[in-house]
Amino acid sequence: MRSARPLRNDADYADAMADVRRLWGAKEGTEDGDRLDLLLILVSAYEDEHQAISPPSPIDAILERMNDLGMSRADLGVLLGAPSGRVSEILNRRRPLTIDMIRKLTAGLGLSEHCLLQDYALERQYA
Repeated sequence: MRSARPLRNDADYADAMADVRRLWGAKEGTEDGDRLDLLLILVSAYEDEHQAISPPSPIDAILERMNDLGMSRADLGVLLGAPSGRVSEILNRRRPLTIDMIRKLTAGLGLSEHCLLQDYALERQYA
């Protein structure tokens, strides 16, 4: 067993994960338990930096949440206080979300502001 050190590459990460698996279940307060705690901190920091998962686009998040809740586009229109045409424009990425809509979606669907405030590409409108 090596001493704990920063994880600088995938090989270091793989070695740390092997140690985590070996030490899993070690009693808290023991030498192995303390090493496991330290390794978990190092692994978490490495994953946050190198393997972070980006949140979905706001529209993808809305659609997924609607699916989870069994909501229709009409239900979303009621939540937003918007007509069906406006809902279609939003979900088809032809119109951006407004701050008021983001507030309603956060409260009504439980989506995070962080996700909904992300920039996302709008479809070009053809005249």
